[in-house]
Amino acid sequence: MTERRPWIQKPGHYIPLAALVLGVAFTVVSVLSPWPASLLIRALFESGGQKTAAEMLPHVPKTGVTGQLDVSYGTHGKDTTFDIFAPTGTTTPLPTVVWIHGGAWISGSKEQVDPYVKIIAARGFTTVALNYTVSPEATYPTALKQLNDALGFLVKNAAKYNIDPDRIVIAGDSAGANLTSQLASLVTSPKYATTVGIQPSLTPEQLRAVVLDCGIYDVKGIPDVPGLVGWGFRTALWAYIGQKDWSAEPGGQQMGVLDDVTSAFPTTWISGGNGDPLTDSQSKPLAARLTSLGVDVTPVFYPKSTTPELPHEYQFHLDMPRAQTALESTVTFLQRVTG
Repeated sequence: MTERRPWIQKPGHYIPLAALVLGVAFTVVSVLSPWPASLLIRALFESGGQKTAAEMLPHVPKTGVTGQLDVSYGTHGKDTTFDIFAPTGTTTPLPTVVWIHGGAWISGSKEQVDPYVKIIAARGFTTVALNYTVSPEATYPTALKQLNDALGFLVKNAAKYNIDPDRIVIAGDSAGANLTSQLASLVTSPKYATTVGIQPSLTPEQLRAVVLDCGIYDVKGIPDVPGLVGWGFRTALWAYIGQKDWSAEPGGQQMGVLDDVTSAFPTTWISGGNGDPLTDSQSKPLAARLTSLGVDVTPVFYPKSTTPELPHEYQFHLDMPRAQTALESTVTFLQRVTG
């Protein structure tokens, strides 16, 4: 006897009832919680991040850089650890670049930026790749507090790790650039630090500069972004801020620094690709705002006609000539600001 299965028939389609039930359940839960959709987005981002890290590996020097992995700076296991690299044989403090990974606040890890910071370390720097707790496992401002604590740990243990505590540059990509811009604002704007409620671990004199790659600095327009991109942003920010109406929450207003930066903001290197939708809406407005305040800004942007188009986080795709140019520009900038 042929087994009968529960199917729902539509013109030209047969839909398994179990699949339909799962789909409806996913939709219902996603309306009530950011977890299901966030984990789906995370899986996609993690796959892409791992591929990009692997793409960078051939460009990492095979010798000349040594490091320590999974050094703890806090009490939350792997989430509060860092990897640190320096030129082999380093015994004295070096200017230090602290990199904060991206991943839409809901994914990513230090391992995904390790290849890039190793490349920078080979050019004469101590470099640090930081982990932090992503969402929805934690909500704003947990990650910001952890990263601020990490900076304090690095300063306190500077001699142990060949860090010059008076020559620190914070860098980040995508959501990491957003977090970097917040940390820099904490350091340089007492008003902003009071609003957020975090005492900065660095002084303005210690923070020499920031490097901002393809970041988010003004979230006011995100609730109105159409299509799949808008849905993804809103889901990630729901998970990150902890409320579905995240834009009305204090964190939803504090995380975008475009209106909070001051003339004391650190010297800045900022870039975005011509194929990245965040460039025109985020990176260029921040560069213009900082320039209008008199901040020393090195903007690296590209004409719309640039081919091939440079995607989000283009700087990690080191097989592309313009990614190599951006890397050289970044290193030149780091050498200049750290003396």
